[in-house]
Amino acid sequence: MISVREALDRILALSDRLPGEKISLQQAQGRVLAQAVTATRDQPPFAAAAMDGYAIRAADLAAGAQVWQVIGESAAGHPFLHAVAAGQATRIFTGAPLPQGTDHVLVQENVEVKDGKIILIDGPNDAAYLRPAGSDFTAGYRLSAPRRLSAQDIALLAAMNISQPTVTRRPKVALIATGDELVQPGDTPRDDQITASNTYGLAAMLQKIGAEARILPIARDRMGSLAAVFALTQDADLILTIGGASVGDYDLVAQAAASLGLEQSFYKVAMRPGKPLMAGRMGRRAMIGLPGNPVSAMVCGEIFVVPLIEKMLGLPAGPRATRTAPLAHDLPANGTREHYMRATLIEGALHVAQRQDSSLLSILSNANALAIFPIDAPAMPKGSEMRYIPL
Repeated sequence: MISVREALDRILALSDRLPGEKISLQQAQGRVLAQAVTATRDQPPFAAAAMDGYAIRAADLAAGAQVWQVIGESAAGHPFLHAVAAGQATRIFTGAPLPQGTDHVLVQENVEVKDGKIILIDGPNDAAYLRPAGSDFTAGYRLSAPRRLSAQDIALLAAMNISQPTVTRRPKVALIATGDELVQPGDTPRDDQITASNTYGLAAMLQKIGAEARILPIARDRMGSLAAVFALTQDADLILTIGGASVGDYDLVAQAAASLGLEQSFYKVAMRPGKPLMAGRMGRRAMIGLPGNPVSAMVCGEIFVVPLIEKMLGLPAGPRATRTAPLAHDLPANGTREHYMRATLIEGALHVAQRQDSSLLSILSNANALAIFPIDAPAMPKGSEMRYIPL
């Protein structure tokens, strides 16, 4: 039995970052930028009006000018192409380029238009009301990679004239639930059967972080059935099996995987829930065998599978980031396995579910944290600071 950290290190060693692919900006939300992007020009590429009004030379105001001859108009997409001299102005609209020679916009509310001239009636506005060239970014600005693209990032890429960023390909994950007792949601189970939930929860977890999850048919407790379902995983980057990883007569996943070329990295981790975890490689594919218990499977997904997907995407990968919060109640001493306990953070205090009936999915559903209790930790009184992983 190995430690949680050693198990994670071995799992992370099973795969590398996946190759990149070009996609359209409309498909880029949440994808991971694989190659940095550099701006080739300033944005905006010209000084632009920030208000409707009249473009003039600021030096005219400094000299006390009150009247300007209007010699043209500048609109967005239709600039005034001539230089503006002292005593002259151009009508200008928001977003339009300032004509050559101008560096100030008189807002239209402050002037009166008469006989082709504007007359200052309310004093000059103190602000220049313009957006300088390069005020968003300048040529050479670099959007670094890797990064998970947000809506703001995508708007920036569009402004940088990037229509097809290179992002990391989504990891393809094949999920296989095992067991004669399982039926799919919506089927009618017999009295001795249960509905498969693990694959659906794990698929949602993986899709949220950027993987392409595919739920395969349930593999029955027969070597032939397991082999047939494994045959459907040829295009996967990662195979997740759920259940059948213990040592019972019907726990055949390890045997079936070994017969198909699995090179096992480890089996069993000093943690609870989640002890009967195994991992290895089947050819170019990574494989993780998760426990069949619903809470164990979801906890192992958070602790081990999420970091592996992040590595495949090219993001920094390692143990999940933790925070600390004071306990809302006492906890007894822990034993010889690292303990991950469902918890709820309420008004800054951590309420930990101490019952280990792992079938209590409602507790996991209502949890917003996984409290971490180290191996051989002493009793922790109320108010003690405890590490947890936000969910």
